[in-house]
Amino acid sequence: MKNNKQTITLLFTALVILSSLITSCNSKENTKQESKVKYKHDEPYAQKVNDGSIANDDYIGSIQRTSVGKVDSLRVRINYGSPGVRKRTIWGKLVPYDSLWVTGANTATSIEFSEAVHIEGRKIPAGKYALFTIPGRKEWTIIFNKDFQQHLTDDYDQKKDVTRFLVKPDSLVKPVLRLTYTIEKVNASTVEISMAWEKLKISFSAEVEK
Repeated sequence: MKNNKQTITLLFTALVILSSLITSCNSKENTKQESKVKYKHDEPYAQKVNDGSIANDDYIGSIQRTSVGKVDSLRVRINYGSPGVRKRTIWGKLVPYDSLWVTGANTATSIEFSEAVHIEGRKIPAGKYALFTIPGRKEWTIIFNKDFQQHLTDDYDQKKDVTRFLVKPDSLVKPVLRLTYTIEKVNASTVEISMAWEKLKISFSAEVEK
């Protein structure tokens, strides 16, 4: 009888230890999966896809990103959704030519100036705007619209446009696999704002009002 009780006690102890180990392993695995999912919604994921650190961009969604730049007292901030190429044909198919585009994904891309700037000879007051484009094969139309809180182009109203101007797209040798905005200082009063995706780039300059 004594041996039976000892055997039962040992078996029970072994089961408790095994159960504890299984729970611990599952917890670690869940943590890894949660971390992986969260990571794919972060800015670093898009950066690593673009620099080649992540060779296989298997995340289907668009990542919310922010680009910030400054020159003199001017601060420029762009909030946008960053879709991936993922073996798709972008220009003329996923993004049609001659149609209004949010120039990002999900909600409209927003661009904010801390003070008034001059773009293509036009004065743009300080404030936050939706940045739309109309892609063309040889020229793109850039649009700043007063209503920066929009879902895609559903509520777009041309009457709220602040400005429209044309730019010519440039070809890239190395593809940019996740759509990316950059804001770079050109000189003491000017920044260059650009959007690059796949093998195409558009850009324009904004100069601090003197």
